[in-house]
Amino acid sequence: MELRLLRSFIAVAENRNFGAAARALMTTQSALTKQIQVLERQAGNTLFTRGRHGAALTPAGEALLADSVELVRRADALAHRMQRVAMGVEGVLNVGFGMSAIDVAPRAVAAFRAVHPDVDIRLEDMSSSAQFDAIRNGSLHVGFVRLPAQPGLATRGIRRDQLALAVPSGVPIPEPDRNSLRNWLHGRPLIRLIPARGPGLAAQTSEIFSELGCSPTVMYETSDLLTVLALVAAGAGSSVVPASASAVIPDGVQLVPIDLESASWSIGTAWLPESKNPLIPMFLAAAEAAPGARV
Repeated sequence: MELRLLRSFIAVAENRNFGAAARALMTTQSALTKQIQVLERQAGNTLFTRGRHGAALTPAGEALLADSVELVRRADALAHRMQRVAMGVEGVLNVGFGMSAIDVAPRAVAAFRAVHPDVDIRLEDMSSSAQFDAIRNGSLHVGFVRLPAQPGLATRGIRRDQLALAVPSGVPIPEPDRNSLRNWLHGRPLIRLIPARGPGLAAQTSEIFSELGCSPTVMYETSDLLTVLALVAAGAGSSVVPASASAVIPDGVQLVPIDLESASWSIGTAWLPESKNPLIPMFLAAAEAAPGARV
């Protein structure tokens, strides 16, 4: 079943005249007649009767007209939507983010949606290592990740982040020098995110403890950063978190940046360089312009 034949059928039915329909379709009357004959052979029925007053639908033609109109309408709608998707006006974009992008990722999504409201954006909270795997297998289009990324992925730096102490309000905080940090942390009960939830954070925190020569005690473990901060606010202990957690820090928590070179890292976006998805470059531009991004 060719849409071209259905369009010819609909044109004749609407104009009730082969000559007028041919002019509307910008074709010849003989070519139009041949198209209707082909369609009639496919339908196994005569679709029009010709008379002095033009072309009239037969009962078979009347039975098929509504379905033909609906099929052509849906085909045109699909073609229009395909064009919009190709232009990046609509579509689906899966975006990942980790703890360090807990503020900039939602802002980038909001900025992008304000300009492209017909794009369906799905935001997934996952670690950088999980995002790398998801980008490679195609289930994620763009990720906000710790840099450097795995080989083969394209990246753009957005900003720096660093470790910070999350301390209950009222608890004395250490001076920023190494000796004060070491003495303050050594043997102190800490709340931490489970390593599987934030492997990059866990590895960097362990490196800092080793560098300082201290051994804090893990009091509680949880899989959610907000729960970590809630426990700190309740006075259950202190924690080491990304400084960007200031975007979601609750009352009752004071955040103290750890000003050591090894306590900082870069945050950026990552994606497959060979991807042809037109939404990716548009979203990257929104991410770089979002509040909180410092390229």
